[in-house]
Amino acid sequence: MYGSESTSAPRPVFEMDKEAEDRFCRFVERMPPKMDGMVRLFDRGDYFSAHGSDAIYIANEVFKTTNVLKYLGTPKPSNSTSSSSNNSFAKGLPSVTISTSLTKQFLREALTIKQMRIEMYSPEEKIPGRKDNTRWILSKSGSPGNLIQLEDLLFNDQSLSSSSVIMSLKLQVKEQSKIIGIAYIDNSERLLGVGEFVENDSFGNTESLLIQLGVKECIMQSDDKKTDHDLSKLKTLVERCGVIVTERRAADYQARNVEQDLNRLLHESCAGVALPEFDMKIAMSSAAALLIYLNLLQDMTAHGQYRLHKHDLSQYMKLDASALKALNLMPQPNETGGSKNMSLYGLLDRCKTSQGKRLLARWLKQPLVNLHEIVQRQNIVEAFVDDSNTRLSIQDKYLKVMPDFHRISKKFHRRVASLEEVVRVYQAVALLPKLINTLTGIETTNPAAKDLIEEIYLKSLQEHSSHLENYIQMVEDTIDLDELKNHNIMLRPEFDENLQQFRAQLLQIRDELDKEHVRVGRDLGLDIEKKLHLENHQVYKYSFRVTKAEAGTLRGKKGYTELATQKSGTIFNTRHLKELSEAYFDLQDKYEKTQRHLVREVVGIAASYTPILEILDNLIAAIDVTISFAHVSANAPIPYVKPVLTEKGTGDVLLQNARHPCLEVQDDVTFIPNDHEMRKNSSEFIILTGPNMGGKSTYIRQIGVIALLAQIGCFVPADQAQLPIFDCILARVGAGDSQLKGVSTFMAEMLETATILKSATKDSLIIIDELGRGTSTYDGFGLAWAISEHIASQIRCFCLFATHFHELTTLDQSLPHVKNLHVEALVTDKRDGDGKQDRNITLLYQVKEGVCDQSFGIHVAELANFPESVVRVAKRKAEELEDFGGEDTNESLTKYTKEETDQGTFLVKDFLETWKSRTGQSENANGGDEETMGLSDDDLLAELKKTAEEFKEKFESNPWTCGVMSTF
Repeated sequence: MYGSESTSAPRPVFEMDKEAEDRFCRFVERMPPKMDGMVRLFDRGDYFSAHGSDAIYIANEVFKTTNVLKYLGTPKPSNSTSSSSNNSFAKGLPSVTISTSLTKQFLREALTIKQMRIEMYSPEEKIPGRKDNTRWILSKSGSPGNLIQLEDLLFNDQSLSSSSVIMSLKLQVKEQSKIIGIAYIDNSERLLGVGEFVENDSFGNTESLLIQLGVKECIMQSDDKKTDHDLSKLKTLVERCGVIVTERRAADYQARNVEQDLNRLLHESCAGVALPEFDMKIAMSSAAALLIYLNLLQDMTAHGQYRLHKHDLSQYMKLDASALKALNLMPQPNETGGSKNMSLYGLLDRCKTSQGKRLLARWLKQPLVNLHEIVQRQNIVEAFVDDSNTRLSIQDKYLKVMPDFHRISKKFHRRVASLEEVVRVYQAVALLPKLINTLTGIETTNPAAKDLIEEIYLKSLQEHSSHLENYIQMVEDTIDLDELKNHNIMLRPEFDENLQQFRAQLLQIRDELDKEHVRVGRDLGLDIEKKLHLENHQVYKYSFRVTKAEAGTLRGKKGYTELATQKSGTIFNTRHLKELSEAYFDLQDKYEKTQRHLVREVVGIAASYTPILEILDNLIAAIDVTISFAHVSANAPIPYVKPVLTEKGTGDVLLQNARHPCLEVQDDVTFIPNDHEMRKNSSEFIILTGPNMGGKSTYIRQIGVIALLAQIGCFVPADQAQLPIFDCILARVGAGDSQLKGVSTFMAEMLETATILKSATKDSLIIIDELGRGTSTYDGFGLAWAISEHIASQIRCFCLFATHFHELTTLDQSLPHVKNLHVEALVTDKRDGDGKQDRNITLLYQVKEGVCDQSFGIHVAELANFPESVVRVAKRKAEELEDFGGEDTNESLTKYTKEETDQGTFLVKDFLETWKSRTGQSENANGGDEETMGLSDDDLLAELKKTAEEFKEKFESNPWTCGVMSTF
């Protein structure tokens, strides 16, 4: 994460005497306690510092060694009675300095990946006559959901590719009903959302909302006596979704002045209007707490910038946190290594812009449920699939150079943008006419797609391109575009007399630089075009460079000073070049200072275009994501197909040669596709059995992934696809790290399953993998049976249930819409070196109808290279358990109906009596062994085979007798 060059560079040093060190140490010791996961940094101008436990953390995380620590202040006495937590400070206050560039890298990782909090302190004033007697104040703070104050440090040199959403939540209980009021802010979009909804005991709606919005931080009221139990459950759920929780006092949730406060923040188009959102009192209470926490009203640049949005849960598919993990929707922030294709986001992210990446993440978490909107997206994607030339042209020529208009617009508005950003917008806007021409010429076999591109993209692009013509003219009139060729961005000198003078002097020095270049080339006998290079080096400014092959020409030459030897060659200068370089950059500095107030005027004019730029940003993002969908669909190992979707509650799931999109692109994987058929009233509940590692989990998850892909408007990995629209995807596939949060694996499994049972409707898709493994076999089976029966008989939605409880497969005998499938394995007999018979198992990864009554767990242990002795003992114990259970095991009792068992018992009794009568068997006088009237063993066996042949058809027609015979 941190570059070796950066961490090995010379670090800044503290400029404090001993008295100042002691004074600073006392200040640090008196600071209030930190929250968990917080780091405090001190801004020292050209660098930052950290102290105490923060210094130790940064030393280990950034520099990977504690040797960088310096101990400030007077060491504590060795007999100090301080707590063990302070023992590490016995040598003084551990401290470390960190450069500005490394600080930026650390902040990005801490806030966007590690979910930490940051406090930044700056010097307020210095008391005259006392060295470094600085009063430090909290100047900036940040958290994963609140990056406003640290944006310039985090994203000054790069665009923001992920949204940072912070949400405030209030729970109110009215007449036994739980009502949740929420307010959230997405600063990347300048969006303030509110909503209210009724909750149940499992808080499934809140979980879906957290997923839909991609919330990073949630502020909640502190426990209160009326709702403390529910708040505790709610806090646990929020944390389970990977969201950090910040508790606020109840007084912050007062909505008295919130309407007035919001009107100051809202854009003029909606400010001062009696909006219906203001009637949602609980949501307004949440909004009041959010405004206080973010301190937004004190930020004058935020006034008039936000738009209010009422979030409707029902307009998107609901996803729970388990589904997010089961479908590998987003990359895991703490996982390192591996391919980006391990997550669905990574697979689909062929976006060229930051705004496109943000929109892709939002679309993935907010699949559509409106058929018309989905079909619109599909048609646009189809157009880009059909015309690969247009797709590639737009990606490479236009999208690649599009800046993050949202981020730049905010900088324009705050008047902190540079001329470089003004020019970047100019260069992008100048390309819009060519982008419009390219889109206009798209070729597709779908006429509806061409009409949609015209309606959704082209009309808006043309409108905004014409509105931005004045922006182009403004830039061309104010900025010296000729200097862009030399990578210099400056105003035209005609604006100011001093600028003209400085410009003339800069041109004169540049001519002198060229003359010096020619002179040195002649003196060294080197070609100035190919071998002697005049460069503007980032460290040595204007200097010469020769390759290693020509470095010998400098030896023994007076007047040449070698500055550095690098891979690219030797860098050197002359006294005259050094003087010219210093003069040039001194003049350039004066030029920039003179033009600074003029630049502010230019940025002020550019700020008037921010509303247009932000709408343009949304258009560019949408084009980028749909083209990314088309790129992935067309370039998959087997191209994706456009799925046919039907309205909720209608249609079946019919997939031909379906594949898992993330697995089929992995190296060294030959993916075996499978058909999938789920029909209402005949096969809506699938029970899937089969061996471990046979592909059960992949099979059931790929259905969920394909359903989600279809509802975001993307093509899907199959030869043919028909699906209904699902209102939610609910999953139970693994407990993850819940035990680290004080929740047992089994308890996490039950919590997730309870959410499914309470949240699912007849239009949902449920995916359950290995339910009931965290408890005893009998309890696990009982729960699995009860849950399956409830879903299949009460909820009646499409459900895939993978299990090793083979007894569960008898559910199809009582419910006709339950269907059994299994993943196949080829079992062949072999003999080991000792002549013992063993099984050789080949996993085929193909799904077929019917039941598999074996799991082959020991075979998987062999594949994992378990010690041979362990495998041998496992096999022996398994055989003992099978023998011990015999035909009186729970499996036998649940596998056949009473009618089948009674009929089978009668057949076996009839068979034995028939054989007995034919061989003349009778009991001896003492009631002991049977006598056979002198028949030999061969004769008895022959008669037994003959009788068995006569009863064969009857035996095969009865499941119980078939099961009995299979054990022989």
